[in-house]
Order: sequence, then structure tokens, then C-alpha cells
Amino acid sequence: MRIAIFGRITDNTELNVLVHFFDYLEAVGIKYSLYKPYAETLQKHLPDHKALKKAEIFDTQEEVEPAKFLFCFGGDGTVLEAVRFCGQLGKPILGVNFGRMGYLTSISQHELIPTTEELMKDMYRIDKRSLLSVISDPPGIFKENPYGINDLSILKSYSNEMITVHTYINGEFLNSYWGDGLIVATPTGSTAYSLSCGGPIIFPSSSAFVITPVASHSLTVRPVVIPEDWVVSFEIESRSKGAMVALDTRTELVEAGTAIAVRKANFKVKLIKLPGSKHVDNLRRSLMWGSDVRN
Repeated sequence: MRIAIFGRITDNTELNVLVHFFDYLEAVGIKYSLYKPYAETLQKHLPDHKALKKAEIFDTQEEVEPAKFLFCFGGDGTVLEAVRFCGQLGKPILGVNFGRMGYLTSISQHELIPTTEELMKDMYRIDKRSLLSVISDPPGIFKENPYGINDLSILKSYSNEMITVHTYINGEFLNSYWGDGLIVATPTGSTAYSLSCGGPIIFPSSSAFVITPVASHSLTVRPVVIPEDWVVSFEIESRSKGAMVALDTRTELVEAGTAIAVRKANFKVKLIKLPGSKHVDNLRRSLMWGSDVRN
């Protein structure tokens, strides 16, 4: 078996866990390659680890192709980067939480070795997640990789103004949202920015997107859930003649009048889930349902 490892050193990374894992891979004969920036960081933190010095390096999507799985070491932000880097390849991604929230990750760093043993025995399932695809006129927003697994946000670029986002679904006028902005979120992203703005939690298997206003100037405006195969398009007005557009962790400044549309991407990301792993358990853990911080 061959794996590719995409990662980031975080404040919560336990280096001894990484040392034991790389030693384990060498002992059982699992071939692996490291994402180049991650490998360079590891060399600084583990300069005496001989196996790392011999590890294969990848820096392009094509170099990930021979791997059966993509392991992602970090937090949710690292998983988003991995999806952007090679999600189109369709490689199953194992998110390993070396960060804080870990909503998109499947296991903790201390579960790495037993989980790898389960993967070798094909004891896993695939959770397919829909993505957003963004197009614009003038073209060029987010360049050759206009995909997001969480959300697209159209936001004001200055704190002392409001913007108007004229919104259409399948070419039909829906509403002109006046406020701080607007979010279109996938089921995966429904527990991110959209949730903090009052949007609903949508289960990953739901074929739906949610349109959530950000600090709307009208109290009657509420989130709207739509089928994921609909196209949502926008026209932006602002006094500053500009707005900020964010796709997951990336942001671009655009001129007012820019036409933007979002639709379901033509591929899905495959996240690895282990036997017994349940989305409701992850919800309770990540959102701390039932926890009383007073105690």
C-alpha cells in the first residue's frame, strides 16, 4: 500500500507521535510520500530522523496519483487545503486532527497506527461531500481552482458600510439582500460560518445548499435551503465600489457590478470514515452539545 501525506505542524502536534508513525510505516513496508512544504517543516523539527530524509516528495496533483489514500495531518483548515490541492483526483482523504476543532477530521493523532491497520484491511467507508464551483464575469476569481467544500461568502469590504447583493436562483430573482453580506454553504459548510450567522445544520447526505444572510438589515430575511443542483447568481452593489468574496479560506476583492454565480461542482470529495463513526457523534463532540462549561 502507498499513501500520500499532506500536513501542517500545529501547536498541538506531538512530534513523538509522528516519529512512531513514520517508524511504523517503515516497519510494515507501507510506502509514503510527503507534501513538499510539510516535508521541509518536518526536517526542521525532526532533523535526526533518517527515514524522513529518504522519503519521497510530491508537489503536484500528478505525483499523488500512485497513492491509495491521502492522509491529512492538521486541523480543518489543512483538510480544506488538501481538498483544494487534489480533491479532483478522487483519492480518499483521511483527516487526522492535530489541530483544535477537527470537524472535518475523522481521528485524533493518537489513533493513527490502529486506523492505518484498519485501512490495510479495507475496514472503512467513504463519505462523499459536495463542493461549490464559482464562476464570474469578468472571469478569473479563484483562477484555475474555483472550488470550495464549505462556503462562498460575499461580504462588505469596509466595516462602515452595507452592501446589496441581488440574488437569483436559476435565473429567477429571489431577493436583494442588504446588510453585511451573504453566504452560500454546502452541508459540510453548514456548521461553519453559516451556522454562526443563524443558518441551519444540514446533514452531509442532504442534496441541498443553504443561502444565509450576514447581519441582514431586514429582520424578515431568513436562511433559505435550496436543491444543490440549482444555480445561484449574484450582482453586487456597494458605496465603496467593491466587495470581498471568500471561498473557504481564500479571499478576493472584486469590483461592484461583478457578476458571480455558484453551482455544484462536477465532482465530490471522498472523506474516509471508520466503522462505528457517526456524524451525530461528531456533531455532539465538535459543537460540545450537552457540555456545561460551568462545571
